[in-house]
Amino acid sequence: MIEPHLEMLRDKHARLEQVINEEYARPHPDEARLHELKREKLRLKDTINTLKNGHVEA
Repeated sequence: MIEPHLEMLRDKHARLEQVINEEYARPHPDEARLHELKREKLRLKDTINTLKNGHVEA
């Protein structure tokens, strides 16, 4: 039952990557927004890796 959850997290991670790239493409990227987006993307990556490795925290 973890696979659907992992797929959702991967999709969200990919969407964040797209939003980050779009922000960088702007003439004056919002550095604070980029920082928050990158933080969220890293948090998702950590969660994905934890679930993939079977180390689910209680």
